[in-house]
Amino acid sequence: MKALTVVPLQSGSAEIREVPDPDPADGRLLVEAVALGVCGTDREIAAGDYGWAPSGADRLVLGHESLGRVRSAPAGSVYSAGDLVVGVVRRPDPQPCAACAHGEFDMCRNGEYTERGIKQLDGYGSALWTVEPDYAVKLDPALAERGVLLEPTSVVAKAWDQIERVGARAYFAPERVLVTGAGPIGLLAALLGVQRGLDVHVLDRAKDGPKAEAVGALTATYHSAPVAEAAERLRPDIIIEATGAPSVVFDAIGGTAAYGIVCLTGVSAGGRTISVDLGQANRSMVLENDVVVGSVNANLRHYAAAAEALTAADPAWLASLITRRVPLHRFAEALEARPDDIKVVLTFES
Repeated sequence: MKALTVVPLQSGSAEIREVPDPDPADGRLLVEAVALGVCGTDREIAAGDYGWAPSGADRLVLGHESLGRVRSAPAGSVYSAGDLVVGVVRRPDPQPCAACAHGEFDMCRNGEYTERGIKQLDGYGSALWTVEPDYAVKLDPALAERGVLLEPTSVVAKAWDQIERVGARAYFAPERVLVTGAGPIGLLAALLGVQRGLDVHVLDRAKDGPKAEAVGALTATYHSAPVAEAAERLRPDIIIEATGAPSVVFDAIGGTAAYGIVCLTGVSAGGRTISVDLGQANRSMVLENDVVVGSVNANLRHYAAAAEALTAADPAWLASLITRRVPLHRFAEALEARPDDIKVVLTFES
């Protein structure tokens, strides 16, 4: 079968290769690929920035944002042939830390976890793949191709979970949320905010285009002003930062109303410095009981929450987030980011 593979840490090594069909041993599901979401992580691995091949292998099958249909399932399984499923990305470490042992593998403390398509486990970028039933998520069949959005939605489901857990330290009745960045993470974070009945605002550099249109269709408010200016005017109770841009991150940290929560979901590049007034930021956070929390990855309950959120969302709105569909053999096009991209999806011929 065909698979999209890379040599980790080697730029320009991405190519389609013939690999053996997977063996659904040990009670695994055998899944036929429908689509594969492409994100910044995939592009960075393809660029040679990081990535880890499975033990004893030179190449890694790329892809962690999966969507497929079950071809076969073990007897007695809750899955049946034809079910629409997504595979979970992360697995706990083999000798689990306390967090992994309690099912919180997204909070792994020793870094020995593995991840499909990223770290030591082949990904979902192949015509067929297998997955353990405990790490598969069944979707409403009506979602169809839109189900490929489950994995990025699981990330923001976790972010909202973290926000609500932090808010519960005392009385917390947020009204307004500002999301910085209108990529898939930002837009899906906004979706979950709208579903919570909040006044949602999304900020991005683009003046108009598909991102602004997606925010408007969500009945949220779009901004292209500087973060500090927008935050000063809005005084949001919650800021979800989804760009990773250092200056945006710092302005977000100081941009909430009192007792505000900032959730950082964007990963910043190292080696960049900015001049900041850390003393004033500290003073504000302490005197206003503010909180800044980082959030990455997701565990099983977040995947379940994400599936519920997608099922409840407007199908046309979800479909609008998939701005490019590229067949697998033209994978190089999918690995090239464009300014108007929201979500790029690789498709598999039947």
